[in-house]
Amino acid sequence: MSDIPLIPDGGRVIAAVDASAHARGVADLAAWAAQRLGVPLEVLHAIERDATRPPADFSGSLSLGSQETLLAELAAHDEQRGQLAQRQGRAMLDQARAHLRASAGVEAEARLRHGALVDALTDVEAHVRLFVIGQRGAHDDGTPLHLGRNLERAIRAVQRPVLVAARPTGTIRRFAIAFDGSATAQRCVELVAASPLLQGLDCHLVTVGADDRHAPARAAALAILQAAGFRPTPIVLGGAPDEALRVHVATEHVDLLVMGAYGHSRLHRLIVGSTTTRVLQTTRVPVLLLR
Repeated sequence: MSDIPLIPDGGRVIAAVDASAHARGVADLAAWAAQRLGVPLEVLHAIERDATRPPADFSGSLSLGSQETLLAELAAHDEQRGQLAQRQGRAMLDQARAHLRASAGVEAEARLRHGALVDALTDVEAHVRLFVIGQRGAHDDGTPLHLGRNLERAIRAVQRPVLVAARPTGTIRRFAIAFDGSATAQRCVELVAASPLLQGLDCHLVTVGADDRHAPARAAALAILQAAGFRPTPIVLGGAPDEALRVHVATEHVDLLVMGAYGHSRLHRLIVGSTTTRVLQTTRVPVLLLR
């Protein structure tokens, strides 16, 4: 294996929950992961700043008396909105904890934060083994290929693994590793081999591209997985990576996909697109993103 340090054994699984339809799937997937890893589980909800924003200033166009009255009313309204957001947040956390207790027998801690979700995740990252986030957020409008507004930012901001929950999430029996021979893909294999998360599950090592340039790296990856107790099946596919992976996942009953998180720079992504983003948009199973 390489000398890149692996994710430490300590820490916890954190499930980011909101009012979206994916919240229960996030909780269920996080419970599965926490039990497989043998670590504590915490559910987190972030109250976005626009829920408690300060009152607008219309003082330039109002008389003095009108200014004072309106600003007082806006301040009271904002305070009420802030209190309501806190009550809603605590209710979501309580509901998620009750669901986890009833469905999985898992006792989870709760964390309510103010501010952007990305900031909340990076603030606690030092004590985290794995983040679990929904594919779509509370503001999902049902648009095809749409991802949650916080998802890509969160994936880019944190260094810990991120497990993206799709809806619905069934029993996970088979997983596939998207392998392109790169250092990031090799790192994914090493992390899978070193972790108990996927131990004992059926494993596919999937390479897209019919030539043999990845053959030596693929052989090394298979050896790493075999040494860790897996019985990996090597798969070589043709076509565009995102479409080939989507079809393989659907036709071979793959329950979870493992891949690298954004292997190219933002400039490169803007020019040629991102396989990571396209896979997240089109794949209907959980995706484990590793660095």
